[in-house]
Amino acid sequence: MKALADKTRLFREFAVGDMVFVRLQPYRQMSLKGHSYHKLSPKYFGLFQVLKKIGPFTYQLQLPPHARIHSTFHVSQLKKYVGSHPVIFYLPVSLSYHGHIVLDPERIFETRLVTKHNRQCQQYLVKWFNCPSEDSTWMDATTFKHQFPHF
Repeated sequence: MKALADKTRLFREFAVGDMVFVRLQPYRQMSLKGHSYHKLSPKYFGLFQVLKKIGPFTYQLQLPPHARIHSTFHVSQLKKYVGSHPVIFYLPVSLSYHGHIVLDPERIFETRLVTKHNRQCQQYLVKWFNCPSEDSTWMDATTFKHQFPHF
């Protein structure tokens, strides 16, 4: 049985100093960014350096100081970076107790009116805190006011 299972199993090993991506929600298969189409959102985050190998299947990564997650990951949650020059990625700043991202709005860029089910609906283009401007999303005004009454 073990020999049969090992035929399809990938053996991954990283050296100290390798750059890797991290999958933060492995079982829900959802990204941490709040996209409406989860299958189009990224599964991996980062570009983090491997600091040390803790066990046969666990590695400690160098995360940014503002990251509120543990720095030790199983090898199945890591993906090796292949490329000539490193690309800068970011890690979501605040995670809830269950590992979901907590997005905080930074500002509203613009508003628009859209028609949904034969009714006019106002939407805001929201720039999220610690996210690039390209990741700004349109949100219904009623949903935005309900989720962020302090804004």
